Amino acid sequence: MIINHNIAALNTHRQMGSAQSAQMNNMEKLSSGLRINSAKDDAAGLTISEKMRGQIRGLEQGSRNAQDGISLIQTAEGALSETQDILQRMRELAVQAANDTNAGSDRRVLQEEMGQLVKEIDRISTSTEFNTQKLVDGSFKSSFQIGANENQKLDLTINAINSSSLGLAAGVEVETGVAATGTAKLTEGIYSIKGSDLVDAAGQKVAALTGGTTLTTAGGSTYTFGAIDVGDTVTIGKDGKASLTKDLDTGKTNTNLAGGTYTISNSGTDVLKDGEKIGTYAAATSVITFTDTSKGSIDLNDTFGMVAPVADGTFTVKAVDVSSHEQAAATITAINTAIESVSSERSKLGATQNRLDHTINNLNTSAENLTAAESRIRDVDYAEAA
Repeated sequence: MIINHNIAALNTHRQMGSAQSAQMNNMEKLSSGLRINSAKDDAAGLTISEKMRGQIRGLEQGSRNAQDGISLIQTAEGALSETQDILQRMRELAVQAANDTNAGSDRRVLQEEMGQLVKEIDRISTSTEFNTQKLVDGSFKSSFQIGANENQKLDLTINAINSSSLGLAAGVEVETGVAATGTAKLTEGIYSIKGSDLVDAAGQKVAALTGGTTLTTAGGSTYTFGAIDVGDTVTIGKDGKASLTKDLDTGKTNTNLAGGTYTISNSGTDVLKDGEKIGTYAAATSVITFTDTSKGSIDLNDTFGMVAPVADGTFTVKAVDVSSHEQAAATITAINTAIESVSSERSKLGATQNRLDHTINNLNTSAENLTAAESRIRDVDYAEAA
């Protein structure tokens, strides 16, 4: 008989402690709703569950990212939609101007509206933004993170949609009023440089180009310019004088000068547009430096492939032109091409938006199924724990 220890009491205390611990553990599960509240509950299950939680939250954020991407695309597509509406109006004006029932004053009014519409296209291009990011000026090239893991992305590039990229800047009319020497002058009309020949609208050779400066007709009449290149256009007016429109060099764009006539005055140092000084001209380098420094500096030779304008002379930046039947007809074609370019860009954005719609559906489905799997590991079964 042992009287120093009460084994029955110790056993009862131990059993009570175990029951109390189990009761507390069950109460923790029931109150939290979780089967695993700490690593001791299920170390392996905790690791698997946390990995699944990371995936679930990543999928849910990826879905939100895709929705933000759709909002960005809708902003860009809205801008392009408005640009296309502008181009349709410009085409309407060009068709109207091509009709010779219009007098010169009528076409000048049509040209004024055309010029304002071109400026609005450029304004839309530079001012359309999403979260301070410019969308349609050619600088947008980004990736949307549409998954929970690295490299699960969708790349998107939006091309520039402005007057230059749409081919609405036709060239620069450099020299005007060049008179012919000799008697066999060319008749009124528009001619173009093809190789070393000047050809008429029907493609027939009417003069030969020599030295890159001189056009000589079969009758010996000559027109001499500063420089003539393939693709340039020569216009013979009613007065028999010739003007030269320089074709934009390959890869060059008119990014700073709007359409219209510019005057170089004050012995060739000031550049005027509509009587207002816009900058200064350095004849030695053929560079216009704009008074508004935000417009930067433009090299006439590099940008337009043109010879330096003469002091106290004029040069004309040719944008879309409806000043004559021929020019208006050519403008119709140019605008058709521009409309196709915008349509192509809108189609690309629409296809990307549709893709993101499917992406969101897939991400939401994956997150839902993964949540169910994670729940089976992490969440408590109330019927079992009660």
